[in-house]
Amino acid sequence: MTPETLSRLQAAIAAKQPVALCTRLADGAQLLLPADAADNALADAAAAALVADKPTQHEGWFIHPHNPPMRLLIVGAVHAAQAMLPMASALGFATTVIDPRRAFATAERLPGVTISHDWPDDAMAALQPDTRSAIVTLTHDPKIDDPALDAALRSAAFYIGALGSKRTHAKRVERLREMGHDDAAIARIRAPIGLDIKALTAPEIGLSIMAEIIATRRGAALAQRG
Repeated sequence: MTPETLSRLQAAIAAKQPVALCTRLADGAQLLLPADAADNALADAAAAALVADKPTQHEGWFIHPHNPPMRLLIVGAVHAAQAMLPMASALGFATTVIDPRRAFATAERLPGVTISHDWPDDAMAALQPDTRSAIVTLTHDPKIDDPALDAALRSAAFYIGALGSKRTHAKRVERLREMGHDDAAIARIRAPIGLDIKALTAPEIGLSIMAEIIATRRGAALAQRG
């Protein structure tokens, strides 16, 4: 690897930009995609490797994807959020807990994660969730959850989930419609949140949510809803 390529790769990683390092096995020539010019087939293979988040080979090229960390944005410093934190960390998620209620969102209750005391719409504007972001709302308080969901639906987040019963969600849907979201957008919300494992306790609820996030990310059949 040339110093210039190394410098560019390090800069992309520091800027949290997805980049694929493509090495031609015959002579060691390297490209950084999508920034460098490449034929369509190689560009498509690099894009696919970034989505799959694993190395691959394509017609004599070795493609090594470098993605920014997956992010989990949790709205509500509740017991289920506490239960999710060690799971999310073990799964490689960079987690931020958003809750303007400072009595709940404390470093003592939420060790080792980033805490935002901003209102969710302001927090989302600062965090700018992307295709590697999962967003969950857990407070049951429309004043907190609704602004977060409004922002989430305007983002490219790959997963959006909201805690609450079907009855609670039906009321939430009406409020989101009043905010300008159509049925197709609202259908992105996983509600009731999590895989249906009959979860009752906070750790079980946390497990069901994390499992659904992973299933959605990997395109597993478990993530499909009727």
